Amino acid sequence: MKRFNNVMWGAVLVVAGVLFALNALEITNIDIFFEGWWTLLIIVPSFIGLLTTKEKTANAIGLSVGVMLLLGVRDIISFDMLWKLILPVIIILIGIKLIYAGIVGNRGTEILRRIKENGGRVKNVAAVFSGAVVNFEEEEFTGAELNAVFGSVKCDLRNAVINQDCVINGSAIFGGIDVLVPQDINVKIYSNSVFGGVEDKRTYRMKGDGPTLYINATCMFGGVDIK
Repeated sequence: MKRFNNVMWGAVLVVAGVLFALNALEITNIDIFFEGWWTLLIIVPSFIGLLTTKEKTANAIGLSVGVMLLLGVRDIISFDMLWKLILPVIIILIGIKLIYAGIVGNRGTEILRRIKENGGRVKNVAAVFSGAVVNFEEEEFTGAELNAVFGSVKCDLRNAVINQDCVINGSAIFGGIDVLVPQDINVKIYSNSVFGGVEDKRTYRMKGDGPTLYINATCMFGGVDIK
């Protein structure tokens, strides 16, 4: 996905460079700095984000706002109407995201429910206007619920004993969560985020047989980093 992201941005830069060169050589006379050109600074990154990242909601909101601003600047719609539409569009997009997540669900949620029903241990960690560190050193790990609200949580699983599929529910509200995972497990991420998201920063990623760590992340102006 990172390669595709680089390809997309590379293509944008190549097109921009070609247009500048053609104008400089007087082969074309394309008005690059047209009225409202600055909205492309919102539209283009949001569009690329829709294609290259798992965090679709924030990019969809950015793309919608950018397009509406362009239409307003070009006098296609009035700014009075624009300001009336922005909030409803944002609410609708968030609602669609929540409906989709509720209908589709994910395997991680099912596994966590099963763990609780079977009496499995699910550790709860909360950091509100503070920081918390939880280390599962030589300890069997089945699941955890991590909540960071204007704070941070660090969950270290590198030396944990993981013999079966396990789950982390992470909520980062104006905060951050770091999850340090061992190399011998698979990781699958489900994200329900608005103006935030999940970033997998691992240099090595397990592919094949072995337990899977399911991470269900909810981020609002916050983030979850997998390391």
